[in-house]
Order: sequence, then structure tokens, then C-alpha cells
Amino acid sequence: MNSAFAVKINNTAKTPSATHSDQRFKMLDATIKRYQYQQDALIEILHKAQELFGYLENDVLIYVAHSLKLPPSRVYGVATFYHLFSLAPSGVHICVVCTGTACYVKGAPAILTNLEKSVHIHAGETSADGQISLLTARCLGACGIAPAVVFDGTVLGNQTAESVLDCIKGWLQDGST
Repeated sequence: MNSAFAVKINNTAKTPSATHSDQRFKMLDATIKRYQYQQDALIEILHKAQELFGYLENDVLIYVAHSLKLPPSRVYGVATFYHLFSLAPSGVHICVVCTGTACYVKGAPAILTNLEKSVHIHAGETSADGQISLLTARCLGACGIAPAVVFDGTVLGNQTAESVLDCIKGWLQDGST
């Protein structure tokens, strides 16, 4: 567990429910109640929390731990184990490069390297302006159209380093969300 998380736990774990008047916490409470405070519903509850908050910030993880009477380390461990959970806010646009075998063989490393150089971030990071998050996936299940890249939820196949970069440039030029 990182030290920032440990410090945050020590400062807020005492009364997390007393410090949150945010409506999203009330909705999260309803979900926790629906699962009858069962500890084995942790993954479902974390999914709802991420849906409500956009990502799983430390306060939310502590709140869930307290509500389910779980050690914060267990909640943090689950949140960091599954790649579907994010501990940081995502960018306005999300680009996911498939790194599965078929995509890898057909050029995914070149696509990823070119993107990292062009947008000045590494896989798993979000640009400083919050516009682009660059992610990788082990497999998208689209091997027949490899290499595949997901742009804001849309899977595109037979991509090249140039075609992916054109899409990213389009996002940045349009300034659209």
C-alpha cells in the first residue's frame, strides 16, 4: 500500500460517514444496503462507486471499507488488482491499445510507442491537461482486425501508428468532448 493511502486512512477512517454530505455517498449507501452490507459484494459495490464518482479516490475506498467493516488494505487490494478500477480520474478521451498476441505481432508496440512520444504520456497515464488517457488491454477479442485500438468506446481495427495519431490529433484540434 502506498504511503499517501496509509496517511489518508489514518486521517479519515474514524468517521467517514460524518464527513460526506455529497449525494453520491447517499446513492452508494443505498447500494451497500441493497447488498445487505455483505463483504463478498465488495466488487459490485466498488463498481457502483466508480460509476458514481468516476474513479475510486482514497476517501471512497475508506468509506466502503468502513461501511462493510473491512480493513482498508483489503478494499485497496481489490481496487488495485482489477484493471477495470481506476484510482485516478480519466481523461476526456480514452485510447486503449490492444497488446494481445495478434495485435502485438501486427504492430501494437509501434502504435503504443508512437502515441507515447506524441502525447508525452506513458500507458496508464492521463495527459496533464486531462484530455487524453492512454491505456492498454491484454486482449480486446478482436484478433481478426488486429491491431485494434479503442477510441472512446469504439473499436477500430487494422490500425497503424499514423491512423491512431490522426485520431488523437483530431480530438485535440476539435477540442470536443
